Amino acid sequence: MNISIILFAIALIVAIALFAKNVRTIIRNINLGKDIDRSDSKASRFKLMAKVALGQSKMVVKPTAGLLHIIVYVGFVIINIEVLEIVIDGLTGEHRVFSSLGGFYYVLIAAFEYLALAVLLACVIFLIRRNVLRLKRFSGKEMTAWPKTDANLILITEVLLMSAFLIMNAADSALQLKDAEHYTKVGSFPVSGLFVSAFSGMEMGSLIVMERVTWWFHILGIFAFLNYLPYSKHFHIMLAFPNVFYSKLSPLGQFDNMAAVKNEVELMFDPNADPYAAPPEPVGEPERFGAKDVTDLNWKQLMDSYTCTECGRCTDVCPANITGKSLSPRKIMMDTRDRLEEVGKGISKNGKDFDDGKSLLRDYIQEEELLACTSCNACTDACPVNNDPLSVIVDLRRYLIMEESKAPAEWTGFFTNIENNGAPWQFAQADRLNWKDEE
Repeated sequence: MNISIILFAIALIVAIALFAKNVRTIIRNINLGKDIDRSDSKASRFKLMAKVALGQSKMVVKPTAGLLHIIVYVGFVIINIEVLEIVIDGLTGEHRVFSSLGGFYYVLIAAFEYLALAVLLACVIFLIRRNVLRLKRFSGKEMTAWPKTDANLILITEVLLMSAFLIMNAADSALQLKDAEHYTKVGSFPVSGLFVSAFSGMEMGSLIVMERVTWWFHILGIFAFLNYLPYSKHFHIMLAFPNVFYSKLSPLGQFDNMAAVKNEVELMFDPNADPYAAPPEPVGEPERFGAKDVTDLNWKQLMDSYTCTECGRCTDVCPANITGKSLSPRKIMMDTRDRLEEVGKGISKNGKDFDDGKSLLRDYIQEEELLACTSCNACTDACPVNNDPLSVIVDLRRYLIMEESKAPAEWTGFFTNIENNGAPWQFAQADRLNWKDEE
C-alpha cells in the first residue's frame, strides 16, 4: 500500500477520533443541566429551524454582515462535497475520483472555485471590520485577548484554506496542460485558471510538489479546523440547528413558573382547600429557587452557551448596556460557557462529585449585572441562533431574591405590595376603586 495512503488514513482516523472525544465531552457538559421537555410541536420546530438556522433569517437584519455570512455559510456547506472527494482520493490513491461524473463535475469545479473566492473575500472583509474599522459591537469587557484571537484565527484559517485550494487547482490545471501522468483533464478552472500562466515556466516536478503540498495543507488544515471547533465560538456551526430546533416556542419573554411556588400559591387561592392543612412535603431533596451555578440551569440554557457566536447583537440592543450599565447579555452567555467548561474539566479529573467551591454567580457574573436587566427580551429577539440570555439572568436573579433575599429596597416594597395587596401599588384591594368617587 502507498505510504501516502497509510499516512492519510492515520490522519483521518486521528482527526475523527479526537473530534468525537471532544463532542462527547461537550454533550456530557450540556447534560449536567436540569431536564426540560422541548419535544412538543415538532412541525413548528422544524419550520423555525429551517427559517432561522438554515435560512439565516436573523442574520440579514444587518444586511452587510448577513450577506457575507451567507456566502461563508453556503461555501462551507457546498465545498464539503470537494472535501469528500479529497478524502476518497486520499484513501484510494486516485486523483479527482468524481471526474467520472463528466460535465456535471465541470460545473461542480466552477461552483467550488467561485465559492472559494467569495469565501476568501468575505473573510478578508470580516477581518477588516474587526481589526481596521473596529466595529463597536466586537468590543466590550468580555471581549478579552482570547475571544478576539479566536475570531481572527478562524478567519485567517479560512483565508489560508481557500488560498491553498485555489493554488492547488492552479497547479493541477498546469499539470493537465503538460499531460502529466495521473492528472486527468477535467475541464476549466475559472478562477485558479487565471493564474496558470504564472506556473507555465515551472518544471513538472516542481508543479507536482506544489500541487501535493497545497493538497495536504488543505485537507490537514480542514482536519485541524474540525478539531479546533469544540474549543471555539465557531462550534455554533454544529449546534445552531439543534439549538434553534429546541428554542422556546411560547412568548419569548414569558417567565416559567417554579412548580414548588406555583403549587403553594394555588393552594392558598383554592377556596376548597383546608386553611389549616400544611402543604404536602416535597419528595426528595428540596429544589433550589433559581440558579446559583451552571448545574442549576437546564440543558437548553447550557446548549445556548456553547452555541453563542459572540457576535454582540444581543449586547448591541440591550438598553441597560446602551445606558452604561454593567450588563452585557453576550458576557452572560460567555461566562456560562466558561464556568461550564471549568466544571466539566473538574469532573473529568476528579469525578462527578467534584466541587471547587466556586459558582457562576459572583465568581463569574456579579449581582450588579443581574439587577440591571429590564427583562425587555431584546437580547433574545436579536440572537441569530435563538439563544435566551434572559432566562439565565432571571434564574440567577431568582436565586438572589428567593434564596438570599438580596433585592434593592425599591424591589422589596414592590414584592411586599404584591404579597399583601395583590398588586404593585400600596393600596388595599378594597380601596382600588376609590378614585372614581373623587371629585
